[in-house]
Amino acid sequence: MRILLLSAVAALALLPVAAGASPVVVTVTGFDGRPLEGAVVTLAMPGVAAPVPRGPYVMKQQNIAFAPHILIVPVGASVSFPNLDRVRHHVYSFSAPRKFDLKLYGREENRSISFDRAGAVALGCNIHDAMNGVVYVVATPYAAVTGADGRVRIDVDAAGRGTLSVWHPSIRASGNVLSQPAAVGGAGLTTAVRLRR
Repeated sequence: MRILLLSAVAALALLPVAAGASPVVVTVTGFDGRPLEGAVVTLAMPGVAAPVPRGPYVMKQQNIAFAPHILIVPVGASVSFPNLDRVRHHVYSFSAPRKFDLKLYGREENRSISFDRAGAVALGCNIHDAMNGVVYVVATPYAAVTGADGRVRIDVDAAGRGTLSVWHPSIRASGNVLSQPAAVGGAGLTTAVRLRR
């Protein structure tokens, strides 16, 4: 198995950006060459402080599913887990960044958990095996989840060299993460990450 990262720097002059911001556009494709939805893309830049949790951060249990499926939160965030279903749920995680166990609770009830370490926290329900989701905890203000087109756009207000990382459960690397150096100029950066066997 081989994983290939393809990169290209390009000015994105035609894209509207906030004053002083440089657009970073990342396209992620899977093993089959198709756009990879649900990948978390982060950009760590030296000298850029971790974001302060502002909240509220909410991971709903609704229609026997976690909503949103992937929730990005900063280190130190407290996430509420309201049950909006007519059935009871038992939410848990065995993930290294945050292990927890929220015993059975019913409709209109709520529980909260704090997340103090960066990384992917996989969620499950002891009652409904098909329920799964992820709280992805970050120490950078620059993070987003790819859409159906496999793309994200992050407006970065700091130029320089940093590290671009992509997380997805299908990535066969430590922590399901691929990382590569990234140079963000005043005009921005565009890059492609393609997984290959």
